[in-house]
Amino acid sequence: MAPTAFDPHRFAGRVAFISGAGRGQGRQFAVDLAQEGADIVGFDICEDIPGASTPMATKADLEETRALVEATGRRMVAERADVRDYASVEAVLRKGLAEFGRVDVVVANAGICCGAGPFWEIGLQEWKDTVETDLTGVWHTVRAATPAMIEGGRGGAIIMIASAGATKGFPNITHYVAAKTALVGMLKPMAAELGPHSIRVNALSPTNVNTAIYMTETNKRLFLPDNPAPTDEEYEIASRPQHVLPIGWMETRDTSAALRYLASDDARYVTGLELRVDAGVVLR
Repeated sequence: MAPTAFDPHRFAGRVAFISGAGRGQGRQFAVDLAQEGADIVGFDICEDIPGASTPMATKADLEETRALVEATGRRMVAERADVRDYASVEAVLRKGLAEFGRVDVVVANAGICCGAGPFWEIGLQEWKDTVETDLTGVWHTVRAATPAMIEGGRGGAIIMIASAGATKGFPNITHYVAAKTALVGMLKPMAAELGPHSIRVNALSPTNVNTAIYMTETNKRLFLPDNPAPTDEEYEIASRPQHVLPIGWMETRDTSAALRYLASDDARYVTGLELRVDAGVVLR
């Protein structure tokens, strides 16, 4: 099935603030929002976090995102920042406001998973880095942007990237599941507090997505413990039994389509919602 056609005017004149924009879902969100008219303020850590299941995006990755955004005819402020450090997140937001003068869409996307295994074997630093990125980092991103959205008086949309794994309760990644569950817990009070300002707050909870964080050797060993070197095809087939629909994972364009709906005027009365795009993973 062909992907939905882009509307080049859907986000015309708007600005999106995106964490984890260097690659994966964050890059897809940035480029697709730009395809539909938005300018982008994006950031990524651009250095590795020891213990993470995959190397982090690099400065070159972030520059590639910028080039892809600019190829659409839109502009991008692309900066290095660690979501665990509130001051650096706020500094990126200020640079974006200096360049574009507004922020309309916030995508709190940055996420990692450090280590995997039974909860009592997860390292203390692995817990700390995962929770501080996947939960506190989301709060930092939303907190930094919210005052400018309120002051702008135009309303807006905040989308926090959670995970269907939080509802499902995937084993061996308790720290990741805990952070994503708590993220969804922030959703309703944030939506209630920002509703009077016409700012909508929603969460997007995908199942497995074909990105670096899922396509790791650590994950492959969990699904195929007796196969020392599985192919992507073998990994995809082994991942299928999790879902009602016959897939092992989705592509970033699938989560991007859902995100752009939540960010758009088509969802102008949708707030406080956790939208699961999960191929039925929670039904298994």
